[in-house]
Amino acid sequence: MPPAAAAPDAALPTADRAPTGGRARAVVRAMRPVQWAKNALVFLPVLLAHRVGEPGVLGQTALAFAALSLCASGTYVVNDLLDRERDRLHPTKRNRPFASGALSPATGWVIAPLLIAAAFAVALALPPLFAGTLALYLATTLAYSIRLKRVAALDVVLLAGLYALRVLAGGAASGVPVSEWLLAFCLFFFLDLALLKRYAELRLMEHLETARDNGRGYSVEDTAMLRGLGPATGYLAVLVLALYLTSPAVAPLYRTPQLLWLAAPLLLFWTTRMWLLAHRRDMPDDPVLFTVKDPVSWAVVAFVAAVVAAAARF
Repeated sequence: MPPAAAAPDAALPTADRAPTGGRARAVVRAMRPVQWAKNALVFLPVLLAHRVGEPGVLGQTALAFAALSLCASGTYVVNDLLDRERDRLHPTKRNRPFASGALSPATGWVIAPLLIAAAFAVALALPPLFAGTLALYLATTLAYSIRLKRVAALDVVLLAGLYALRVLAGGAASGVPVSEWLLAFCLFFFLDLALLKRYAELRLMEHLETARDNGRGYSVEDTAMLRGLGPATGYLAVLVLALYLTSPAVAPLYRTPQLLWLAAPLLLFWTTRMWLLAHRRDMPDDPVLFTVKDPVSWAVVAFVAAVVAAAARF
């Protein structure tokens, strides 16, 4: 008999038969609010340009964060609706609201457009360039969910691009230009995270029969290649940081730019540790979720922030 996790929609419990409180919690889970942490990238241009204290800048950026979070939640709902059959065969994704039957597909097809509409309603209070960036984010994310996530190599490049697009959205909302150095760093750093996500997922699933058909265009034979590419891209991000620290762009922003070199070994340590944990199967298939809950990652973030603050002040 097939496992219960792979049962068709009609055989699963639906939101119509669940308590109201349970439905509300399931809706919140479907929105994946923990993933909103990714949208904090919109604050990077303002923080790194040292313009947080300027009137209106932080408020505009906060609105951009809200709009991106609502839009992202809408696309997560669409993604989970499209993937619910396959998610039921996954060791962790089978607990998602649509895969488990906690929410019915009909509920999801109502929630998704409402969230996206709310995102663009918030965007009306921001410059038109931000609305255009948000529309590009929406189109790219939907294309990724519908088809492109199944194209090996292209999927991770798109994921890295979506992270960088969040940074550009922050610049568009606040009017703060995004430097080429920041974009280059983000592309390599987030390509590393995207490759790590695929690698960790394969490591968790490689003992399952479904590992050769994981819906992402990868198979267990690809783990060695991902393990080689991933850390290399992470180290390239640190190289971009090192090149930036030797450029003339640093001096106007920091009193003691030499202190920023302390951030390099911290990032090298963090990148190496994340890949080591994934190799040991000690990381879930989403490194961002892991990072949000990982005390060591928070310590690295705190140390890097302290280094940047010290370089700017002393």
